[in-house]
Amino acid sequence: MAETVARERKILVAVDESEESMHASSCCLKNVVSENSKDTLVLLYAKPLRSAYTALDGTGYLFSSDIVATMERHNNEMADRVMAKAKKICHDFGEVAVETRVENGDARDVICSVAQKLVPDVLVMGSHGYGLIKRAFLGSVSYHCAQNVKCLVLVVKRPKTSRNN
Repeated sequence: MAETVARERKILVAVDESEESMHASSCCLKNVVSENSKDTLVLLYAKPLRSAYTALDGTGYLFSSDIVATMERHNNEMADRVMAKAKKICHDFGEVAVETRVENGDARDVICSVAQKLVPDVLVMGSHGYGLIKRAFLGSVSYHCAQNVKCLVLVVKRPKTSRNN
């Protein structure tokens, strides 16, 4: 019999502060990454652009530079927390190569752009499980990416728990 050689795969995993993305990360490790593989997980977090903060809030008051700096610091801290949580999930799984990327911009654009640059074997994303109405108003990042990237896209839906029923 021919000996099977482990192929090196690059798996892009989009993460954010949601439980759905962390569940997708766990499912990816359990079901996509094989033991003793040479797979590399690339954890990607899309940090909202600073320019998304307007100088005026909804009431017409001007934001001070201190408030804008506080918002930026909060975004950086959020990115650090999300990456730490995702890396811990990977570490708890066992030996798997992990890279992290934090990019600025809208999640749809960032994920598609990074997927085009890295050309991963698989893109893994969590699904919030929004209904038709919410999806129509908020849009679906996973649907957008599935339509625009040139790799396999795995959208992981978190199972409902008794409190969500």
